[in-house]
Amino acid sequence: MNSASHPQPVAINLQTGARLALIGLIINIAFAIIKIAGGVFGNAYALIADGMESVLDVAGSIVIWGGLRFAARPPDATHPYGHGKAEPLTAIFVAGIVLVAALALAIESAHTMFLPHSKPASFTLLILLTVVIVKETLFRYVLRFGRSAESIAIEADAWRHRADVLSSIAAFVGISIALAGGEKWRSADNWASIFVCLVISSFGVRILRPALYDILDTAPRGAIVDLVRESASSVPGVVRIDKSLIRKMGLSFYVDLHIEVDGNISVREGHHIAHAVKRAIQESDPRIADVLVHIEPAKKL
Repeated sequence: MNSASHPQPVAINLQTGARLALIGLIINIAFAIIKIAGGVFGNAYALIADGMESVLDVAGSIVIWGGLRFAARPPDATHPYGHGKAEPLTAIFVAGIVLVAALALAIESAHTMFLPHSKPASFTLLILLTVVIVKETLFRYVLRFGRSAESIAIEADAWRHRADVLSSIAAFVGISIALAGGEKWRSADNWASIFVCLVISSFGVRILRPALYDILDTAPRGAIVDLVRESASSVPGVVRIDKSLIRKMGLSFYVDLHIEVDGNISVREGHHIAHAVKRAIQESDPRIADVLVHIEPAKKL
């Protein structure tokens, strides 16, 4: 017995995540323009490179916004289990953007390292300081929400903001050294950028791993597993839990459960027990979208 549904809290979380991605998109567009313009007029290679990284952030925000909106769609005839897989797919795409951004920034920094450097303008530091404050605030808020919603895509969006923070800090340090150290230290921002590329790459891997687990239907661990078994076992008439299979679909969980009941009861009674088990499990956690219960006669000792 089963039924397709889309729990309201899950849909709300996906819609909220999409709104956060839209806010991030607007901020990234603004910062990309400000960074590139500031870098050009302020003779700061690091700021230009950081601005190009923000351009990729814009693409990432668009993908996350669209992906979460798509994942929030309810089940339909062609997608009876909903559209939740769009959520980890979005995270995988964003991880790719982060890794490409890190590689592009490293190549650009290495390419310009030994070129003649003009003295950067001091106002570029103010731009970077503003970016760090705004993006770190956004990172903390989005990450907190992503973890509470257990959304890989929303967490991926948060880590993109942190990557931007680190790249901006590197640019800030490099430009500061170039300003204070004179001609011999003009390439400091390039070295700082290359170091941050390694850190950003680690963020990309961090985003990619759990998203791949979700796509491959890796069995979840932790509280949700114990909660399902405890809820089912609490129903009168359930003799034993024979098998419990759980898979994550976006922000929702789908449960396949094999339970043992007294082999002498009627089919109707077994059906009522199955209904009660399903209801108990779904009431235990609103993220559980559907439960398929298979009834088996209890093994005689």
